[in-house]
Amino acid sequence: MRIFMTGATGYIGGSVAAALMARGAAVHGLVRSEERADEARAHGIEPVMGTLDDAEILTDAARSADIVINTANADHGASADALVAALAGSGARLVHTSGSSIVGKPDGGELCEDVFDEDTEFTPSPGRAARVEINRRVLAGADQGVHAVIICPSLIYGLGTGASKHSMQVPWLIDLARADGAAKHIGPGANTWSNVHIDDLVALYLLALEKAPAGAFYFAENGENSMREVCEAISRMLGFGGKAEAMTAEYAATKWGEGPAHNTMASNSRVRAKRPRSELGWAPVAPSLIEEIETGCYATSYP
Repeated sequence: MRIFMTGATGYIGGSVAAALMARGAAVHGLVRSEERADEARAHGIEPVMGTLDDAEILTDAARSADIVINTANADHGASADALVAALAGSGARLVHTSGSSIVGKPDGGELCEDVFDEDTEFTPSPGRAARVEINRRVLAGADQGVHAVIICPSLIYGLGTGASKHSMQVPWLIDLARADGAAKHIGPGANTWSNVHIDDLVALYLLALEKAPAGAFYFAENGENSMREVCEAISRMLGFGGKAEAMTAEYAATKWGEGPAHNTMASNSRVRAKRPRSELGWAPVAPSLIEEIETGCYATSYP
């Protein structure tokens, strides 16, 4: 089985690639530099030199593969379109990775009661409208002879098994807490995110490749926590007494950028993975986010 992946040296892609190679698949991964190529080879991945803007390279690599998995950039529409076009009429599987912030809005750290599953209609915020449109175009590939599936993870945590070991949100909060001497959330920190362990997420990719029908869309989550709860756990882990402080979104933006501060770290993203459980038999088993922070990988393996 030959698989072409974007993001194969990233956190999600690297972990998925490791699981696929353990099952005997040959993984070819898009890389943009010789350094990344060396990193890919070190993890058993055959590098394909190019970027997400190289439509011809993406097309050739996709058409040479049995399965295509896009984990590089949920907001890069041109690459998603190129992969769909390359596979049109082939019946080949294309798994595209989105992100559950599509249902969020810049709530300033306040709690929003809205909860979404795969059947809930929603209107995306201006900051996520383009991503939702990309999702629509990918799923429309099912009408063009592409076995297109989208996996939409919530906040991902845990130790990756590929080249990149950690995701973004929790490490961002840990790094900021260490730098400022206190764990900090935006506003009251009541904004809540669903979350999923990387091991459980990888299991979902494998099930989707095996069982998901064309045109399927799956959230990935196994619980939720407020940002205040996450920061309090970080405070306990770092020995700061379990207390967290409020910060403004403007201050957070100086650390993470305007978009991530407002549309991710100050937003709510509360989703329920109804369909993967009922359609694929997905059954998450990994430790919770708070457990990983206090006694798991962030307490023992995060630099």
